[in-house]
Amino acid sequence: MPRLPAPDYPEDVRARLAADAGEVIARYPDSRSALLPLLHLVQAEEGHVSRTGIRFCAGQLGLTTAEVTAVATFYTMYRREPGGDYQVGVCTNTLCAVLGGDAIFDALKSHLGVENGGTTDDGKVTLEHIECNAACDYAPVVMVNWEFFDNQTVESAKRIVDDLRAGRTVEPTRGAPLCTHRETSRLLAGFPDERPGAVEAGGGAGPASLAGLRLARGEDGTARVGPPRGVPHGRDAQEPGSEEGEG
Repeated sequence: MPRLPAPDYPEDVRARLAADAGEVIARYPDSRSALLPLLHLVQAEEGHVSRTGIRFCAGQLGLTTAEVTAVATFYTMYRREPGGDYQVGVCTNTLCAVLGGDAIFDALKSHLGVENGGTTDDGKVTLEHIECNAACDYAPVVMVNWEFFDNQTVESAKRIVDDLRAGRTVEPTRGAPLCTHRETSRLLAGFPDERPGAVEAGGGAGPASLAGLRLARGEDGTARVGPPRGVPHGRDAQEPGSEEGEG
């Protein structure tokens, strides 16, 4: 539960957020349904869901702060305290873990000098372990502000966080170009991404994810997706349909 009474936003900030909140609430027949995007909206303002943000959401929707807090603390995408510009998540669920996710997470903790949920001193990177993000065919996976970085290694993950901290451009494997955590939160609140080419960049499934669908449809083309880094592994290196590759 937040400590009460929570301070209010400055009048100009509150007026701006109230206008945005009104636009969000108007999308739903029941205003309570707007709570999740409103939490993203206040997170975009402060970088986390603060006591003030909870009070604001409650007031806009006619809810109690306890009701808003119950939702904000249930979903892991809502931060409960300030964090970095870039939230770097390392999948440590089963497949990513055994293919290197655990090693990547341990290496980044040491490299950045933080523990799980910790933020670097420069305020650039918050590191966390995350659960499955439905990208097992690209394991191990790292996500930065929920954009995919597939087939990672310890060294490639270190380069990502080093480039983020140095202000260099970092390109996801799939999906839209990176933006800051606050900007991502505003997009998740349902406001348009006005960056040129960002929407067209997409972020859907790649060839490995769609191989089974192609086979089910009887489409031509290779029936097997090779090892992620182009390194052959025994029988898996055989072309589909070859005598050696048939079992």
